Amino acid sequence: MNLFAQILAAVLGTVGFSIMFSVPREYYPLCGFVGGAGWLVYCLALPHLAAPGATLAAAVLVVFLSRFFAVWRRCPVTIFLIPGIIPLVPGGDIYWMAYYIVTDQVELAAEKGFEAVKIAVAIVLGIVFVFQIPQKLFRALIGPGGRN
Repeated sequence: MNLFAQILAAVLGTVGFSIMFSVPREYYPLCGFVGGAGWLVYCLALPHLAAPGATLAAAVLVVFLSRFFAVWRRCPVTIFLIPGIIPLVPGGDIYWMAYYIVTDQVELAAEKGFEAVKIAVAIVLGIVFVFQIPQKLFRALIGPGGRN
């Protein structure tokens, strides 16, 4: 699948989860942007890093953009963060782990399960790292005008 189609799928998936999580309609475009930008970074980093490293890089961007948009739009960061992180969640690895468990392929199940755990930890670390940035920095980036 080409990069543009993947990013489009991430944007649409993020907006879909925004709808499912009852995010106000006015935030759909920004939520889609956050999810698409995260997936773009993941795709660009993946040839150079293992999946957990690429996920960490993408998660850092997703959390940074989520905090930036939350300050800009004066709303909770979770409006952008939760839907925006969805494309990075290792659902495929979890599916294959369950499949391998059911088909009694324990070694493959352990491999996929461990990969899913590493990716989940990378997402958590990305969230923790960016939440260590002081709120004042985001306010300074927005400027005195605040919300447009």
